[in-house]
Amino acid sequence: MCRSIKTLNNFEPPATEAEIRAAAVQFVRKLSGFARPSQANQPAFDRAVDQVTAAARELLAGLVSSAQPRNREAEAAKARLRSMARFGNEPRAHPRSPR
Repeated sequence: MCRSIKTLNNFEPPATEAEIRAAAVQFVRKLSGFARPSQANQPAFDRAVDQVTAAARELLAGLVSSAQPRNREAEAAKARLRSMARFGNEPRAHPRSPR
């Protein structure tokens, strides 16, 4: 599905509300086909994001795992290594993200 939607379960510290909402926005964008909905579609888009955020929060609260919680920095380092192996160079920053 969307590569920008990250796994949020079983991390220490747990996923923040901002991370859960960002995943919901990406999910709704994918489903709707809109990166930025029109003014006419904005209320439906926002309502869907709120509902998906609530469902994701409920899901994450209800999941149990016997595995050790994952470390965010270690997972990010693994992702960088996968990117370097895939693209053969240092991963690029997103054009809009400060670095």
